[in-house]
Amino acid sequence: MKSKILVLLIVGLSLTATYWFFLRKKDKEDVKVLPLNIQKHSNAFNASVAKVTDTYLVLKDAFVESDTNLIRIKTNEFIDALNTIDTTELKNDTTSVFETVMATINDIRMNAESINHQTSISEMRKDFSSLTDMMFPSFFYAIKYEGPTLYLQNCPMAIEDSIPANWISKSNEIVNPYLGKTHPVYKGTMLHCGEVKDSIIAE
Repeated sequence: MKSKILVLLIVGLSLTATYWFFLRKKDKEDVKVLPLNIQKHSNAFNASVAKVTDTYLVLKDAFVESDTNLIRIKTNEFIDALNTIDTTELKNDTTSVFETVMATINDIRMNAESINHQTSISEMRKDFSSLTDMMFPSFFYAIKYEGPTLYLQNCPMAIEDSIPANWISKSNEIVNPYLGKTHPVYKGTMLHCGEVKDSIIAE
């Protein structure tokens, strides 16, 4: 009787050891430790950048519609959003980073203001192209962008049928703000002319 109990104890201990050293170890190995997503900026700063991005996207849509009055309104909203960015916390970074951000914001503002001074939509689009090129890569890289993924898109015949130009979109779908819905020659047939050139992702 004692020998049977002893055998059962040995078997039980063997099964327990097998689970602990092999199955239990495998369970632990299957658990992946994901890195923490460390945010570099305050929520308030990121919200102000999001407002700039959103007003840019609405301005881009106004160019799609070729509505000069709407473009002026949305340009002013974009400038207002740009002026609300609180760059104070960027002073904690290096002096060169802070100065780069401030210079980039100033250049973007000047191009936006130039849009409102133009009398033709073709000239407005040229300023919008310059503004976009300052937004990416200069602005988004300098501030270490932390928002949702955006797409840099390009049309090879955006300006005067021969000059390429970029724009930024929240979708990879091509909706061309340079040729738009009511182009004098192409009408809306070139609305989807272009391609995704790059992605703007959080660093």
